[in-house]
Amino acid sequence: MSRNLETLKVLFLAGVLGSVAGVAQAGQRVCVFDPLGTSGEAFRALADYRIHMSRFGADLTIKSYTNEAVAVEDFRSRQCDAVMATAIRTRQFNATAAALDSPGAASILRKGRIDMDASFDVVRRFIGLMSAPKAANLMRVGQFEVAGILPLGAAYAFVNDRSINTLKAAAGKRVAAFENDKSQAELIQRVGAVPVTVNISNFSTMFNNGNVDVIVAPTIAYKPLELHKGLGKKGAVAKFPLAILTYQMVIRHEAFPKDFGQKSRDYFYAGFAQAATIARRSDQDIPANMWIEPTPEENDAYMVMLRQGRVLMANKGYFDKPGLKLVKKIRCSLEPAASECSERTETW
Repeated sequence: MSRNLETLKVLFLAGVLGSVAGVAQAGQRVCVFDPLGTSGEAFRALADYRIHMSRFGADLTIKSYTNEAVAVEDFRSRQCDAVMATAIRTRQFNATAAALDSPGAASILRKGRIDMDASFDVVRRFIGLMSAPKAANLMRVGQFEVAGILPLGAAYAFVNDRSINTLKAAAGKRVAAFENDKSQAELIQRVGAVPVTVNISNFSTMFNNGNVDVIVAPTIAYKPLELHKGLGKKGAVAKFPLAILTYQMVIRHEAFPKDFGQKSRDYFYAGFAQAATIARRSDQDIPANMWIEPTPEENDAYMVMLRQGRVLMANKGYFDKPGLKLVKKIRCSLEPAASECSERTETW
């Protein structure tokens, strides 16, 4: 009898150790959205990340997706332990971290012009605060944890006809609205335009083929998605950043070593300057004659419109109020003379 018990103990321990070894061998699966697949910048950047995080006990396998919806769904269905995608998609896992990507949230207006240096400083400060150990509790929502944020770049309106150079001129025009972001359709309707449902995998094709008149995209997408085809000879890009977009890494923290999330956030924040340089350099890919420069009066009007839109969408539950409140605090620390800083908007 005792021999049988010993045999059972051995078999049990062998099974447990084998299971643990199996988990360690399998490692953690990271699904990354990159429109260029394995040849894209996001996928290549994670090669260095994989090596760095192995020092802390992680064994990452990186899988590239050209369809963002599929990448996020695979994460939701536990086929991936982590996903790296745009904040528009990751907002469902952590709305506070995604508040930065709300329309106009990062923009600083000075003397009627958008100050891009200051605007990217808003982004840097927000990511820095979110990446600090003191904010660790904000980065976890249930089983999910934001393990890193990187700037993707400023998003501008690309139009197929430069006569669409004001909000009034956009009335009746077909504007791409991402299917997973209901706030976009509502904001588009507010200016009298017609929202056309798209996803991140087909919006460029819809524009290039003339199925929509306007898209909003970061300039980093201009070359790889061949947006010059949609612009043609009559199109243009409005030089007013409607948002500064980010990539966000979200993990299911139970699948990773202890403190992995914090060490990962530290890694991403340390790479902010390099990522921001790449994102901002892409603005130079747009030919100079393709830009439309709004007047100071138009810029003022756009800022008010976006602020009103953020408040409206936050009150409807689309945007995170604490996150927007924090971004406003950062904006006003950099530009305290801004009219919004003496108003009770986005204070909640």
